[in-house]
Amino acid sequence: MKNIFYLNALYDIYGPLLTAKQQKYFEEYYFENLSLQEISENASVSKNAIYKQLKEIEKKLLSWEEKLSFHRKKDMILLEMKNSQEKEKICRILEE
Repeated sequence: MKNIFYLNALYDIYGPLLTAKQQKYFEEYYFENLSLQEISENASVSKNAIYKQLKEIEKKLLSWEEKLSFHRKKDMILLEMKNSQEKEKICRILEE
């Protein structure tokens, strides 16, 4: 379950770098909870093609995070903040 939350957090950061089709598959699978079969029927492609696309998307998100570390850096900054009001402001901005 933790992996799903992590992938969703990475998608929030790096999602715009994916193609429109990749974004659609990711959102249908992870946000709308559609099965591979349902997504494949909607897209008129094989279930295996959807599976491969989702694995490729996961690989890309993890690779980008490994190289850029935006998610990790955001968490580190928030942990280091001493003033809780500043932390709350930044959290609200990041959630927008």
